[in-house]
Amino acid sequence: MSCEGKYNIKAVSKMLGIQAGTLRAWERRYSIVQPHRNEAGHRLYTDEQVYILKWLVNKVNQGFTISQAVDVAQNGELYKEPAPFSIENTDRAAEMSNMILDALLSFQEKKANDLLSQAFSMYNLEKVIIDILGTLLVQVGHLWEDQKITVAHEHFTSSFLRTKIGQLMQWLPSDPYLPKVIAGCGIDEEHELGLQMFTLFLRRKGFEVIYLGHGIPEKDFEVVIKEVEPRMVFLSCTIVEPATKTLRWAENLLGKFPETSFGVGGSAVSHLSSEVRGTYSDLLIGSTKAEWEDWISKRLKNK
Repeated sequence: MSCEGKYNIKAVSKMLGIQAGTLRAWERRYSIVQPHRNEAGHRLYTDEQVYILKWLVNKVNQGFTISQAVDVAQNGELYKEPAPFSIENTDRAAEMSNMILDALLSFQEKKANDLLSQAFSMYNLEKVIIDILGTLLVQVGHLWEDQKITVAHEHFTSSFLRTKIGQLMQWLPSDPYLPKVIAGCGIDEEHELGLQMFTLFLRRKGFEVIYLGHGIPEKDFEVVIKEVEPRMVFLSCTIVEPATKTLRWAENLLGKFPETSFGVGGSAVSHLSSEVRGTYSDLLIGSTKAEWEDWISKRLKNK
């Protein structure tokens, strides 16, 4: 999807079912969408701008005034909801992930930001998190393990992702009717990006997440569990050998806190032996959104 405008005002008016004059008025009064102009001075709208306008039209159709809809959009609600319509028929999530990765590996931060904005214009937040940023995260990990990128490339990309994920976390409100959960890294685990991605998934579901990250001593972790009394605790692992230690630790914690469910996930889990996975099957949360939702749903019902 190009960053340049490609839809004239007549086409956009027809797509949205509103008058061209209304589009001009919204542009003049609210400045939320500023279309590009061609050499002749005619407006040309991008895919993202058409998405925003469609979102506003949907809000107006739901009973909002246009000024109220703009306020809601500017308060961060715009990209939390599923896209009101699809501009392109094909799912470009994997392609978008590759394009963002290419931009980051060539240290083009602005381009990566622009591409990520496009992704938000095409998909809801959950899809961007899991299918685009999640895929990107896995790709970076493989490239690093295969020594196909330098430390500098890995650090730059990871820093970009941490910043974006941190910003996204600030957007999401928690549901007061859902229980608290804790998210932390497993034993000897220092990589937090996978855990941050999963935390975003939890926040998107409405859970209040106490995010502990890495480096928390086991005894201190237990103190937090006692104080918070979470319904669930999630531990992330990216290295196989420490993952086995983490599973044993999680099993031990379950014995101490039987009212709490403990789940272990991360890229290392898929590399564990079938014997280990069988032994700790109840603790493994899976690697896909469907598996995560199934694991969580069962624990909420059983507790």
